[in-house]
This record gives sequence, C-alpha cells and structure tokens, in this order.
Amino acid sequence: MATALTELQFGGLLKCLVEKGVLEENDAKAYTDEAEKKQSPIVSYLVSNNIADSKKIASLASLEFAVPFFDLDSIELKNLPVDLVSEKLIRQHHVLPLFKRGNRLFIALSDPTNFQALDEIKFHTRLNTEAILVEENKLTQSIEIALEAADSSMDDLLDEDLANVDISGADEALATADSSSDIDDAPIVRLVNKILLDSIKKGVSDIHLEPYEKRFRIRFRGDGILYQVASPPTNIANRLISRIKVMSKMDIAERRVPQDGRIKMKLSKNKAIDFRVSTCPTLFGEKVVLRILDPSSAEIGIEKLGLEPKQQKLFLAAIHRPYGMVLVTGPTGSGKTVSLYTGLNILNKVERNISTAEDPVEITVEGINQVNMNVKAGLTFAKALKAFLRQDPDIIMVGEIRDLETASIAVKAAQTGHLVLSTLHTNDAPQTINRLMQMGIEPFNIVSAVNLIMAQRLARRLCKYCKKEADYPEKTFLDAGFKKDQLALLKTYIAVGCDHCNDGYKGRIGIYQVMPISEKMRVLILSGGNAMEMSELSKSEGINDLRASGLDKVRQGVTSLEEINRITEQ
Repeated sequence: MATALTELQFGGLLKCLVEKGVLEENDAKAYTDEAEKKQSPIVSYLVSNNIADSKKIASLASLEFAVPFFDLDSIELKNLPVDLVSEKLIRQHHVLPLFKRGNRLFIALSDPTNFQALDEIKFHTRLNTEAILVEENKLTQSIEIALEAADSSMDDLLDEDLANVDISGADEALATADSSSDIDDAPIVRLVNKILLDSIKKGVSDIHLEPYEKRFRIRFRGDGILYQVASPPTNIANRLISRIKVMSKMDIAERRVPQDGRIKMKLSKNKAIDFRVSTCPTLFGEKVVLRILDPSSAEIGIEKLGLEPKQQKLFLAAIHRPYGMVLVTGPTGSGKTVSLYTGLNILNKVERNISTAEDPVEITVEGINQVNMNVKAGLTFAKALKAFLRQDPDIIMVGEIRDLETASIAVKAAQTGHLVLSTLHTNDAPQTINRLMQMGIEPFNIVSAVNLIMAQRLARRLCKYCKKEADYPEKTFLDAGFKKDQLALLKTYIAVGCDHCNDGYKGRIGIYQVMPISEKMRVLILSGGNAMEMSELSKSEGINDLRASGLDKVRQGVTSLEEINRITEQ
C-alpha cells in the first residue's frame, strides 16, 4: 500500500468530496487520521470501508483536477508494461503503468494528488509520467491481475543470452535421461536460465521450487528471509524440475527418493557460480532447492565478517596456533562455512599443507586439498581424516563433526601437532562442550584439544538510505538487555523500506560469541560443569554472548532491535 500522503497533498481531494456532498465536513478529518494510522491512501480507505463510491470519487476528481478518466475494464491487463516499474513501487504507491508513448509513461491512479508516486516513477524509469484517473476498486483488482500475469509470462525469456548460458553438471552423478523435447524445449531452458541468473543478480543464497496441488511457486532466500518471486503455470512444473535434474546430472526417472547434484554456471572466463541441488519428493511432486555457492564469498576479508576487535584478535590468535582445535557453531545458514574459509584463506600459504573434508565442498579454493564426502562409496569424514593424517598435514578442516568416530579422530589430530577446524550444530559456545561430552569425548581430551569455540548468527543490516531513528520507551531498552548508564548516549534505528533494500534491510553481518578455553574454563570442564555454569564463567571473563554482541550491533546502528530479538534469545 502507498505511504500515507501529507494532509496538504490530499486536502484538495477531500475538499472536493465535501463540497460535492460525498463526505460530511466533520467526518473528513477523522477519515484522514484513520487512513494515516493504517498507512492507507485516503481513496483506498474510503472505498474499502464503503464510505464513498469508487466510481463517484473518480468522476468528480477527474473534473475537479482536470485528469483524464479511464475505465480499466476496457484494457487487456496482461499486456500492460508493468516491467517498466518495479513491483515494489507499484504496490507501495498503489498505481499501475498503462501505456508508454515515446518517453511518456501513463500511470493509472485513484488519487490525482499522489504526486509523490509520479515523481518516484519518473526518477526510476527516466520517463515523463502522466496521471490517468481510474476507479479505486478496479485499480486494486487490476494491480493483482497484471502482476500475476507478469509472473507467469515467459515472453521476457526470449533473449538469446538466456538460451546460450554455459551451464553444466558439476558432479559425477548418473543421468539416465536423453535429450527429450519435453525437457530441452527452448522456453523451459530459458526460464531455468533466467531463474539462475536472477538469483545471482539479486545476491540470494537459495532458490526454492515448490509444487502444490493448484499452484507452483518459486521463492528466493535473500538476507536469510524467503520471499516469492514467481508463480509459473502448474502444467510446466514437471518439465522445469526435470530440466534442473538433467543439468545437475540426476536420474530424472527416479522421483520417489531424494537426490543431490550440482550445477556450474560460467558467467565469464574467470567467473563461475556453482549451485548445489537437492530434490525431495512431496505430495504433489518433487521440491527442488538450489544453494548458490559463490567462491568469492570466502574472500571478503576477516574485517568484514562483523567480529568486534577483541573477538577478531581471539579468533586470529587461535587459528595461528600450531595445533589444537577451533570449532565454529550455529544453525544451518548462519555463515559457519564462510567464517572457516576466511580463516583458511589467511592460513593458505605455500609452506602449509591444508586438507578439508566436506559434505559437500561448497567453496573451491586453489592451494587447499578439498575432499568431497561420498558415503555410498564408503568415503566418510572419519575415513577422510585417517587418510589426511597419513599425508603429512599441517591444517585439517572437517566440514562437520557428527559422530563419535569423527570427533575422536579430530581430537587426536589436534593433540598430535595439527590445527583442526570444524563445525557443530549447537546454540552457543558453552553448549558445544556438552555436545562433545554427549558424543562420548572425555572431558580431559576436550580441555587438551579445544582452543576456541565461536558461535555465530547472521543479522540483517539496516539499509543506510532509509533507516529511521527509533523512539522506544526506556523500559523497552532495559528489558532488551541494555544497562541504564548506556541509555543517555544510545541511538538506535528501525527498518523503513525503500528501493535500495528489502523491507528496510540490505545485506547481513555476523553476530558472534568467541569463547577461548581459559584455565578456569578447563578446570570447570574437568570438574563436570554444565553449559549454564560455563556461560556464567565466560561472561565473568568478559566474553560477550550472542545477545550482548547483537546489542552492540544495535548500539552501533548496524541493525535493529527487532532483528536481534528475532535471531537471539532475550
């Protein structure tokens, strides 16, 4: 919906409606205030609440403001030039592009005083905008129909570059399909290529293709949040999914069990993006998820991860030790792999032998010996680790410690002169110690092997263009975890939303708990201390937990309190 306009802007329309007897003068101000509260355009508020007739408002406003009136029933909505204006602007200002004549773009709106919409569209399209007045109720319906038609249309997929993108399977998997016309017909090829290219352009991390009984939707995950980007016709779902399975070298005849594959997209001679592909049979067909693996994500530099100066110093000290274990913990998608590879890139020197065991290898780096797990062939983390130890390693990275055998070998390697980096799935750093104990690792082995544990989350960054200073009561800050003596200088921000961002956020930054295993912590672990006691001890030693690190980012204006509440425990 459009942002509420100022009273000055829509005063003329209300005055017209009052003078023509459509509204009572005493009611006009109340309607204005209520529309502003609901962040609704005044015309939308009047029509949706049956206060005034849509057609009557349009005809009166057309005469009063000398804006031409147009009946939306007389036009084919699927042919409108909606691609000239972003969906975000269309919905934000409650408008619809109708025609383009030369450098003029005619915009349908129900409020002739919505000058802000015309100015913003003119700025973004570089076209002169002209208003066309339409009925509010028809405009609302037409916007949805036109946008849905644009989503499902494949008319914009006919560019030659989409058909000729260099894409190939990157895994040695079996594909039993031949090049049938069902799968390789040009529109499907171009649609898949467009989806992949759009995901790269928008910088998303995952693509979800989901078939349901009556619809088929495509969603992107950007900055950790899923949002729908298209809803193609359901009758092309199977062909589209089969095309992706062929590209990732899967068996397209097998639809009853999950499969994994890989796609490599070459964007240029020196730039390639990998997609890790996973299928899962659902009630109405196979769901496909593609994880975008960009090797450049591991080259961002440690200073951009989001570590505070003290945390960065602790992390660098731990990875530069000649032996011991550094563990990174957090849920799936929290950036653990990027953190580990940032450390490996720092350590990647010609005098060091670095080997990694991953399932699967997500980021390829020259100079590092990377091994992809293959459980079917018998290659597990434990077997890979045993092989590494016979190949004179200096540094070993294990994608994930999942079982006692892998944990035991990793601990022994850390105790015998090797630096071991790995990940676990736990909520915070202290709970990682308990997790290792639950696996069967003895406390004395933990204290002699583990040097540092780093828990992390990813928080969305506030958009620098539209973030707005927050005005919370003091109690909100105190309840959130801020101290009273911090409030005097505290300046926080909230998300607003603009054309540069997604709902007020753009990009993500890490929130960390970097806990070195101190002498006091070793004593506590050996005495059988639990995660809560370890957490209290780390706090007493000046180690920020995830919540405290998140509040630091709020205080710095990097993210919002709402975002930190979403990703951390209060």
